[in-house]
Amino acid sequence: MPEPPVVDVTGEIRLGQFLKLAGLAEDGAMARAMVQGGDVVVNGSIDTRRGHRLADGDLVEVDAPGGLLAARVRVVG
Repeated sequence: MPEPPVVDVTGEIRLGQFLKLAGLAEDGAMARAMVQGGDVVVNGSIDTRRGHRLADGDLVEVDAPGGLLAARVRVVG
C-alpha cells in the first residue's frame, strides 16, 4: 500500500472531525456511523470513540465500500 496522504491539523483534533477533514467521511453522520460500526482503525486498532483525540503521526484507516482509505495526522500548531 502506498504511503497515505498527510493531513495538517492545527492543535487538537478528534477522530470524527478528522474523518471529515481528511475526506474519509462525507459528513458528521457518516463519520459517526463508520466509527460506531467498527470500520475505523487508528494505529492498527479498531476505535469506536468518535471523540478520541488524535496525536501527531496517528494513522487513521477506514474500511470503505470502495476499498481501504487512509490518512496520517500531522499537527502543525
